[in-house]
Amino acid sequence: MISKFNAEEITVNGEKFEILIDESTIQKRVAELGEQISKDYEGKVPIFIGVLNGSVIFFADLIRNISINCEVDFLKLSSYGDAKISSGNVRLIKELNADIKDRDVIIVEDIVDTGLSIVYMKSLLKSQNPNSVKVVTLLHKSEATKYDVKLDYVGFQIPNKFVIGYGLDHTQKYRNLRSIYALKST
Repeated sequence: MISKFNAEEITVNGEKFEILIDESTIQKRVAELGEQISKDYEGKVPIFIGVLNGSVIFFADLIRNISINCEVDFLKLSSYGDAKISSGNVRLIKELNADIKDRDVIIVEDIVDTGLSIVYMKSLLKSQNPNSVKVVTLLHKSEATKYDVKLDYVGFQIPNKFVIGYGLDHTQKYRNLRSIYALKST
């Protein structure tokens, strides 16, 4: 039933979620991020590294808003499993295929909360001697950030709430919601 996927409020496993950021607001901000990154990397050919699975929708929309030549690759980490909060452990599940030595790398994340995954990825990528490593994230939960991470491009600052939609999941479901929904406070 697609109609519920555009509702102001939805119920997932008995819990109520309400729209935090609607589809048109997301698309406008992603276009702005694409324009800014394109300006910042004019004359360069950066490689965008998408973090699977959550960043896929944001990654695809962002790349379509990049007006310079670029390359793409993906890596996959696990730090959540099926939980609503990070396990505190990061595991690399899929490595890069590309050689990033002397390249300008842009990590594309769906959400940064504790910052642990960003610290892990930056360390992993810097060990391969890129020219630069920057981070673009759609969402940042600054209240939840425990690690000192530099985020170069941030779509939205959000409260420390559990969110789903636009690539973000709940037990691998609800990634296809067009808006971002937050768990309602009880």
